[in-house]
Amino acid sequence: MPPTVTKAIFLLLLVNVAAARADGAGDPAAITSEGGKYLDKDGNPTFKIGPDGKVDYYSYAGFVRYSANCLACHGPDGLGSTYAPSLVDAMKRLSYGDFLATVAGGKRDVSTAQTLVMPGLAENKNVMCYIDAIYVYLRGRADDAIPRGRPSLHDDKPPAYAIAENECMG
Repeated sequence: MPPTVTKAIFLLLLVNVAAARADGAGDPAAITSEGGKYLDKDGNPTFKIGPDGKVDYYSYAGFVRYSANCLACHGPDGLGSTYAPSLVDAMKRLSYGDFLATVAGGKRDVSTAQTLVMPGLAENKNVMCYIDAIYVYLRGRADDAIPRGRPSLHDDKPPAYAIAENECMG
């Protein structure tokens, strides 16, 4: 990854961690929208589900990116596996900043019974360029707003999402 992209991702993480809540994900209600990304009252990315079950594009893209990058360890739909915890449960207590820090920097839990290690993914564009979408999807799963499986109805890709994706992926 070019140094400028790595620096940009790191700065984005610092800004987002500083602005994030410290008491878990909080109220997921969408208050505002910026370029197709919904935000809660604290400015954290969140999901938006229509009355017909249609999800916002970030929730849909989050499912796709989660399935490609996280499912192998954390299991289908964020429910956990024999060697990685349920992210649906973890998202009930993780703030946005804690989520970003864990994904970027990794985590190591060692006990007498087991050693659990999540690698830091800060250099993985397939994760970090889509970190908000993955967060939104998992937040919706943790809130029981997004059911298991691929969302069948979703908004179209917002132009701002496509621009950010192209800039990040190069």
